[in-house]
Amino acid sequence: MAPAIRLSPAARSLFDEPLAIAVQGLGPRQQVTLRTSLRDETGELFQASARYQAGDDGQLDLARCPALPGGSFSGLEPMGLLWALQPQKPFWRLVKRDVQSPFLLQLEVFEGHAESPGRLLAQAQHERAFLRDGVRRVPVREGRIRATLFLPPGDGPFPGIIDLYGTGGGLPEYRACLLANHGFAVLALAYYGYEDLPKGMKEFHLEYFEEAVNYMLQHSQVKGPGIGLLGHSKGGDLCVSMASFLKGITATALVNGSVANVGAVLHYKDITIPPLGINLKRVKVGKSGIADIIDALNNPLEGPDQQSFIPLEKAECCFLFIVGQDDHNWKSEFFAVEGSKRLQAHGKEKPEIVCYPGAGHYIEPPFFPMCAASMHLLFGKPVMWGGEPKAHCEAQIDAWQQIQAFFRKHLTGKPSGTSSKL
Repeated sequence: MAPAIRLSPAARSLFDEPLAIAVQGLGPRQQVTLRTSLRDETGELFQASARYQAGDDGQLDLARCPALPGGSFSGLEPMGLLWALQPQKPFWRLVKRDVQSPFLLQLEVFEGHAESPGRLLAQAQHERAFLRDGVRRVPVREGRIRATLFLPPGDGPFPGIIDLYGTGGGLPEYRACLLANHGFAVLALAYYGYEDLPKGMKEFHLEYFEEAVNYMLQHSQVKGPGIGLLGHSKGGDLCVSMASFLKGITATALVNGSVANVGAVLHYKDITIPPLGINLKRVKVGKSGIADIIDALNNPLEGPDQQSFIPLEKAECCFLFIVGQDDHNWKSEFFAVEGSKRLQAHGKEKPEIVCYPGAGHYIEPPFFPMCAASMHLLFGKPVMWGGEPKAHCEAQIDAWQQIQAFFRKHLTGKPSGTSSKL
């Protein structure tokens, strides 16, 4: 019989779900190269390849057969062909712009282990989708709010979460949408660089975010009495500020966030929090032209920079800090530890801190390929984000479970059976 690729699920899976890949009909111990290809919505190509040897029976199951050295990865990595995808264009990051359409994954099997592909033996296509059947996508334009609400199938009400991304601006929906697939009502909230919102990151007014919190608290499909906040990078310190000053927040999860206000002045009523100082002389640029900005920010525990430390001891919520210990954007672990000290010094509950060695700054939902370096909007040049691909991928899978368990526990009152493996 001719070689054929066997996938499970066969035609379509959700992006954060594992995909089982096998090849049947090969010769005994036949050497082959597997390649995956995916184009993002701008047409940029991402590829990964791995070298394998079939079993005595001509079967090749990636869950049982290790990849041999020489490809994008080696060892037993059933999902390696997805997490190892790399852009053909330098400094390009895989993001999903339109969650209503899937990514189309191409799989190919070539003869042999040559540097250039041998004869094509088999090929298949697979859709990696973002929206589970029945999840509703609702654009929100109420008052000043520019957002998209994702509601799970069923009657509700559902535990509610506001999701904030970082300095890229715009309205990324893919994380909110994937989270809604798991039973949460999630509001992906834009805060600059989108429609009629401010174009740049000069100053933010917490009253805008308060409008979004009140929108969620009053929504018939959102289960009260409080909601959750999920923020990555700059979105993280905005979530800390929201939790510190606004009512109705029960749980706040930060992915490589800061406990100091960064990058823009923050206003709320008569309170102003200045941004943490920055010293560009501390930026290191290597021969590759990629900047390492980890030391650029000042210490929020020293001198006038103490004014940018967000008073998170005012918060009436539980905190979860997800930390990539190889984050090169800023010192995420330091921020988490100092936030924890500040909370405990004021008699507050110790936050959960989950640290991942070998994980970089962009801890995304599972199976997004690690972005080692890309353009930074504020610095105007490519910066390194840190991370080691395999460890980073494992961190993304575990962090996704940690985040869901944290919100289930604090927003529904139901404990979850997951415990961190790290």
